[in-house]
Amino acid sequence: MEGVLMKLLKVFAVCILVLGMSTAAMADTLADVKAKGFVQAGVNGDLFGFGKADESGVWKGLDVDCARAVAVAIFGNPDAIKFTTLTAKTRFTALQSGEIDVLFRNCTQTLSRDSQLGLDFAVVNYYDGQGFLVRKDLGVKSAKELDGASICVLPGTTTEMNAADFFRTNGIKMNPVVIENTAELAKAFFAGRCDALTSDASQLAGTRAVAPNAKDYIILPDIISKEPLAPAVRHGDNKWKDIVNYSVLAMINAEEMGITSKNVDEMLKSQDPQVQRFLGVTEGNGAALGLDEKFAYNIVKMVGNYGEVFERNVGVNTQLGIERGLNALWTNGGLMYSPPFK
Repeated sequence: MEGVLMKLLKVFAVCILVLGMSTAAMADTLADVKAKGFVQAGVNGDLFGFGKADESGVWKGLDVDCARAVAVAIFGNPDAIKFTTLTAKTRFTALQSGEIDVLFRNCTQTLSRDSQLGLDFAVVNYYDGQGFLVRKDLGVKSAKELDGASICVLPGTTTEMNAADFFRTNGIKMNPVVIENTAELAKAFFAGRCDALTSDASQLAGTRAVAPNAKDYIILPDIISKEPLAPAVRHGDNKWKDIVNYSVLAMINAEEMGITSKNVDEMLKSQDPQVQRFLGVTEGNGAALGLDEKFAYNIVKMVGNYGEVFERNVGVNTQLGIERGLNALWTNGGLMYSPPFK
């Protein structure tokens, strides 16, 4: 009996050792990224303004630019990145399996995702909330008037649960039309297969912007949830999370400090010690992250600060026409706030 027990203990010890080795191997994403020479980022692929390739195959969008900031931080090159188009259903599996290094796919941070899916979320790069897109000729002014309506919704999302909760709470009924792919869901809505399309308000704005007759549709004023959208990484690789986190925070901090892609070279001459530390004139921040001391300077120079990224992709002068709102700096009544770079 003792012999059998000892054998079992040895097998158990070997399993623990192998598991520890595999965990350690998975826990150095930065080394893997450097070895292959690029960042593999998961993105939406169908969301105008956030993550979508244009007619020339050039990837554009707020999420895309935030992902490029990570590539710049590591390689000093915004093009040292490859994008993988993922659906709402496949996005987490792709990250868990190592198919991608980081997920920038308008993804809501939630307790269950943080705790049960083996993920860690970095700083929020877009504060959002769920809304409803309807045809103007439907004649409704509020989502509470959608009793008995057919609702287009993506499966496996916070959107699906939020919609069900909203209708139940308000004592009204919905008939869900569930389609996995974002582009196909939009097509179904515009083809009249459902009365309303529900998703994050930003996604609704992006969907409407590329509609055949955008002016025929309205986004109802109801916002029924909190949707803090943030990049996600695999749990347990703190070094990689720090890099993703501070790549996005560098853009936010730059805007707060008044540093833009246009004046960043001039700002290198600043005598302000905070600016000197941030731009790498005074060393320390880069070494702390295992990056070049000029990583923040490079991000601002090559990608821009958060305000620049927001305005060129989704701002009031784009097809989406989105106000800064909650995504303004904390000094302007918003929620965008960066810890000190020191």
